[in-house]
Amino acid sequence: MESVYLLIPVSVLLVFGIALAFWWSVRSGQFDDLEGPGFRVLMDDDLPQPPVEKTATEKAEKV
Repeated sequence: MESVYLLIPVSVLLVFGIALAFWWSVRSGQFDDLEGPGFRVLMDDDLPQPPVEKTATEKAEKV
């Protein structure tokens, strides 16, 4: 019976801690966009590099 006197306050503190962490995560925008980061990984945002033109000195060295 004595353990109940310890476990009830500990569980109440744990519930308040979890509620506080959930409240913070909602207020800081953690749940604003749940699908966007998953799709962003799949999108190819790398643009192809334009062809590099050779300079006059490189053209002269090749000849």
